[in-house]
Amino acid sequence: MQDKFWNISPNMPKALMLARRQLSEFVCDAVNLEGIPFTLPEIQTLLEGITVGGHKISDQQVAINQANTWKALFNLIETDQFMLTMEQICMLHKIAAKEEALEWGNFRSGDVTIAGTDYMPPPSKILSQIFKKMLHKTALLSDIYDQAIHLFLTMARTQFFYDVNKRMGRFIMNGWLLKHGFPAINLPAKRQLEFNQLMLDFYKSGNQESMNNFLRSCLDKRIIKIMKEY
Repeated sequence: MQDKFWNISPNMPKALMLARRQLSEFVCDAVNLEGIPFTLPEIQTLLEGITVGGHKISDQQVAINQANTWKALFNLIETDQFMLTMEQICMLHKIAAKEEALEWGNFRSGDVTIAGTDYMPPPSKILSQIFKKMLHKTALLSDIYDQAIHLFLTMARTQFFYDVNKRMGRFIMNGWLLKHGFPAINLPAKRQLEFNQLMLDFYKSGNQESMNNFLRSCLDKRIIKIMKEY
């Protein structure tokens, strides 16, 4: 695997180390993107096992689910067990969507809609078929970030689950990057408006170019610099 955009040399221990150090930031941005207003210090406190006042128990559960999924993902990568299979993705969804989605740990069994767009995700009966096509298309791409972003966008547009689809797509995108020694992409909450508008356009068109450029722009330049240091 190679990165043709920044020419980052793969280094899994370094990429994992950087991702672990960003855990609180990953969780904080992810929950804020879902409209749950935790601050970074509050997330850091919560991840230390201390309840934070002034927040719903359900909101705290969402944040804890995010952290637990990251930890499970780190463990899979460190033990060389991360794989793009329906079984493993459903296992991660079981952690990420616990007590939040209509069902967690399984592909959806019925139809869904996406707020803000007339686009209709595919029916549940062909989800396994779409999953296989997603893997086939991913394998045809030569750039690691194109592959990872394709996974995220396809998962988001297909809506394999009743809920927690974009978050799951980002987990799989970043799992694929970290598995191959490349740094994870964090989506800053401060860019939420831009992200939401581009995603609505993407849902309608299916064209990944604008979202690909946007997600690449989210990769912290400091992280790129550290990865390129010898």
